[in-house]
Amino acid sequence: MIGLLQRVSSAQVSINNHIVASIEAGLLLFIGIEKNDTEQQADRLLEKILAYRVFPDEDDKMNLSLTDIHGGLLLVPQFTLPANTKKGLRPSFSSAASPKSGEELFNYLLSCARQKHDIVESGKFAADMQVSLTNDGPVTFWLQIPPPTDKQN
Repeated sequence: MIGLLQRVSSAQVSINNHIVASIEAGLLLFIGIEKNDTEQQADRLLEKILAYRVFPDEDDKMNLSLTDIHGGLLLVPQFTLPANTKKGLRPSFSSAASPKSGEELFNYLLSCARQKHDIVESGKFAADMQVSLTNDGPVTFWLQIPPPTDKQN
């Protein structure tokens, strides 16, 4: 499971010119779900996201987590993150989860996030979304929780 995390001062998702989700200061997390991902990868990614220290403390060091600052979390499913771009001029999506399992895992992650954090918003799986954000820093991190069959852990 892949999470592209961006520290934001604000972010929103629109579908058909209607805002469906928005947060103020916090994290925007694009989620890419790979084949063989399970609830275990979702749990580990969420745990890491909530505790990842990317917000400045009083000394302007990245020592505070989303939980520490009580910031917003905006989860956006993004099918293109697991793309293989190593060859050619067209990405391959063969490593991405099927739409059915991807949606199930995204909904699981969203449900768990809402149980563990106060401010959680989300985009809509398989929708044509427009995402607007103000990246704070800019601060962006690529996080990957490998599927069980991936030995690169």
